[in-house]
Formats: sequence, structure tokens, C-alpha cells
Amino acid sequence: MPIALRFAARSDVGLGSKKRNEDSGYASNTMLVLADGMGGHAAGDIASSTVVGQIVPLDGDDVGADDVLDQLADRIHLANEKLRSEMDADPTREGMGTTLIVLMKAGRQLAMANIGDSRAYQLRDGKFTQITKDHSFVQSLLDSGRITPDEAVHHPQRSLVTRVLTGRENDVPDLSLREARIGDRFLLCSDGLSDYVGGRTIEEIFTSGKPIDRVADELIEIALKASTLDNVTVVVGEVADSDELDLSSKPAVVGAAVAHGVTEAVPVRDQTPAEKARALSREVSDDEDEEIEEHSGAQLAEDGPRRRARFYAAIAALVVLAALAVAAIWGWTWSQSQYFVKDSGGRVTIHQGVDGGFGPLELSHVEEKTDIPTADLPEFWRTKVKAGLEASSDSEAAATVERLRAEMVKCLAASPNGSECKQ
Repeated sequence: MPIALRFAARSDVGLGSKKRNEDSGYASNTMLVLADGMGGHAAGDIASSTVVGQIVPLDGDDVGADDVLDQLADRIHLANEKLRSEMDADPTREGMGTTLIVLMKAGRQLAMANIGDSRAYQLRDGKFTQITKDHSFVQSLLDSGRITPDEAVHHPQRSLVTRVLTGRENDVPDLSLREARIGDRFLLCSDGLSDYVGGRTIEEIFTSGKPIDRVADELIEIALKASTLDNVTVVVGEVADSDELDLSSKPAVVGAAVAHGVTEAVPVRDQTPAEKARALSREVSDDEDEEIEEHSGAQLAEDGPRRRARFYAAIAALVVLAALAVAAIWGWTWSQSQYFVKDSGGRVTIHQGVDGGFGPLELSHVEEKTDIPTADLPEFWRTKVKAGLEASSDSEAAATVERLRAEMVKCLAASPNGSECKQ
């Protein structure tokens, strides 16, 4: 009996400070793909969508089980080389990377590739299991027995990855081939779900028996209720008899993959309650902006005759105001070309602008709050971050963050509980 996949994919930018979705998802009757981009200023959305765009051409190919893993590995290698060429062409993207999970049908089997800390789960005969292994710092501590599974759940460095696609030659995924049975369900998710929602809660939703599109909706909704600060993406597939499916269905494409044109977007689906609330909020905000614009055209000249002296005085005042406006605009533009890295709410944070203000006017705003706790930095760097580290560009700020991350990881590797780092 030939098999195929029922599929659903959903993605949300989350409730954190990220202004764009850096996750990409793709689902069809024969392929499920999820990529979680990283790099902040270094274009994590470009990384995830680029890699997914390189994987998707395999979809629909009649690949046999004998050579599917080789073809999948070759395609991922090409995708990684594409990342390298993107960074070579645009140095501001240096440092970007992405996780990747692929499930691809090959006959009656599924080929899987995985690199990073995005996760894949399987539901078979009522048993829900994680079928990928995180490539992360915390997982390495678990493997060496230095922490327990309970400690891993709340470990402050659980988001630190040790292996992702970054354009380097040694970025090699785990590859495997598994049997596919009618009724098997698979969940691919980014850490915007797994880091904020407990495993038992994910399992309860996924094993509820509801249609997979509703399951995907509920997983996104529960992540938002848990106040996920990261982008959150889920891709769900269910193995079925291909004769029971409409194999002409368009693939589902979500997240950055839509914004960067990986393939034609799927038809608009019904919004979930959480999405409707956010859409309504945006509409109200847009209406207020339009109302402000409608009333902002202040009349600058009085009607009726004027005396010559008042006329020249008005002209002079306008000239002075124009000069001040030009100076203010130039100063603001310059300030917003600056960046600095400083502690905010206990985490290393990239700010755009200059550190300070002018009366009630703040000259900076948070551009990205990272996952690096300031308290886990060595004392020298902790002091520097609390004072603020200036950067002349977004890429320089991103490079500073990566330097701080490396210093933290080095310190934590020597002392898993961070005691030596906090002296």
C-alpha cells in the first residue's frame, strides 16, 4: 500500500523582542522541513529560508530507500555551501546559521536529517517519543552525567547549541532511516515551543486524537500562553494511505520561508483566537496612526492681510525652525546608526542608538535581548556589559555578543554550575 503524509504547519513570531520570524517551515505529502535561524543582526531569517529553499527541490523526487540518505546529505551540503556564499557576498551576514530537521518519504520509509536543537517527536500506538537528540551544551552535560534530566529542563544555558549549519565544512547532520506505519504522527518544532512548554503538555496535545491542523493550532496557542519569547514553529505530519489523500494539495510554507519566497504561500486559513486578538490590536493601532495623520496638517499661515513686519518675522522664525529641524534630524539619524551592548533585565542585550537621553527622549531602544544571562559572564566581562560596550554597527554588536557567548561557554565548561564564572 503506497503511503503519503497528511500535513500542517504553523508559525508565530512570539512575544519577545524579535521583529521578524527567523523560523522557516515546509510541509507536503512527502516532506516535512523545519529550520530555526539564528544570528540576530546576522540574518537568521535569511539562513533558515536559504536552507529550506535548497532542500525543497528534493520534494516530489522518486527517491528510493537505498540512496535517499546520500541524496539528502548531498542536498544539505549544498545548502550549507549556499550559506557560506551568502556570507561571502554580504559580510553583515557573517555568523548566521540555522538548525534543520527533514523528514522525507522514500517508499514506505522515512529518511531523517537533524542538526541543532530543534526537535522531532513520533507518536506510534499511543507512545510519544523524542526521535532527535539535541546538539546543545546542556545535552553534552547530560551525556557526561554532569547534570540530571530535571536540571536540564531549567538550565540557564539550555539554548546554547553546539552544532548547526553555519557554512563550515564540519557542519554535518545526523542521518537515519525509519519505518513508516499508517497512523504514525510526527511533530517537528523549534525551541520556541520546547523551551517554554513542558514535555507532558506537548504530549497531551499531540496525543489528543484531534485532526493534525487543530493540533498544530493548539501547540502554537499554548506556546503563546506560556509567553514564549522566541519564534515558535510546528510542522506536523501523519502517515496515511495515499489513496485517501488529495495529493494535489499545495505545500504549506510558513515563517521566513514565505517572506523570502521559498515557494508560493498556502491559502489563508482561519485565524486562531490568539492571532485574531493580535490582528485586532494591529488594526486599532493602524487606525490611530491614520487618525493622527489626518489631523497633523497644521496650517502655517494666517488667513487675511498681514503687516510687512509680521510677515518677515514669520519667515525668519520658519528659517530658524527649519535649521533646528535639520540639525535634530541629522543628530537623530546619526544616533540611530550607533549600537551598544549592555545588560537589560539580567540579560546581555543589543541596543540601537546611543546610551542616554535628552530630557524625556530616549536615544536608544532594545534591538535584541539575547539568551545570555549577564550573571553567568566572567567578572571582567560582566563589569564591561553593565557599563555598556559601544559598537559602530549592528554586525559589530553581533560579533561582541558572540565573543561574550564564547567567554561564558568557556567558563561554564570548567564549572557547570557557573560558580567560578560568578566570582
